[in-house]
Amino acid sequence: MESDYLEVFIKNAIIEDIGDGDHTSLACITENTSGKARLLIKEEGILAGVSIAEMVFRKFNTDIHFEQLLTDGLRIKPGDIAFTVEGNARALLKSERLVLNIMQRMSGIATQTNKYINEISGFKAKLLDTRKTTPGMRMLEKAAVKIGGGENHRIGLFDMILIKDNHTDFAGGINKAIARTTEYNKKIKNKLKVEIEAKNVSDIKEILRLGNIDRIMLDNFSIKDTKEAVKMIKGKYEVESSGNITLKNIRAYAQCGVDYISVGDITHNIKSLDMSLKAYT
Repeated sequence: MESDYLEVFIKNAIIEDIGDGDHTSLACITENTSGKARLLIKEEGILAGVSIAEMVFRKFNTDIHFEQLLTDGLRIKPGDIAFTVEGNARALLKSERLVLNIMQRMSGIATQTNKYINEISGFKAKLLDTRKTTPGMRMLEKAAVKIGGGENHRIGLFDMILIKDNHTDFAGGINKAIARTTEYNKKIKNKLKVEIEAKNVSDIKEILRLGNIDRIMLDNFSIKDTKEAVKMIKGKYEVESSGNITLKNIRAYAQCGVDYISVGDITHNIKSLDMSLKAYT
């Protein structure tokens, strides 16, 4: 994850939360009071965001002592302590909510991702995230997906060409969309990977006839149609299943022989993992 992104993210989050000051801490905690706190895990899952938490603490006080006890990617349980931190009490209190917001959400995403990964264990299919992320937190959330065992699809609209149904509709059809994309890639002299969405078997036949793509996304295909599609495409292009993939059916899609399965649920519809930052003596 780029350090520049983290710097901007943390700066904006601090502005949003602190405003003109943490008046509660200013009111009841003296300036030079020091304190200790530890991150208490209250729910089972996969830990994510420890290194970012340390960065947040150091933004408020460069002299803090941060001791990491657990690393990202570990399975955690209630009662575990992820880290301890010691320093200026006001700084710790100003950091508390931001640290928890980041770590709880990242850990929730890593945990959800890992559940999906476990379901497709033993098959070649790789689990991908989507662009269904929280505005401003995409890089953190995609990092959490990788910590949970998944892979990133594309970061944004700039690092891959993904021709979806709205693109083909506006372009005037699959043939025009692919032809224009091929010319565009030549024009920019920066060969971007090209994926195109297929809504049905007829779309696949048209895409195979035209070529000039790298991956075909099977959007909302049934298990039966996915098996047929894999047979048609196998050895020619990568195959990705997408749309209405759940923990209950992802294994069945993996069994069809697809290369990738993209799931918006791992970032879009997750429960933050329960944890708290507790003072201690």
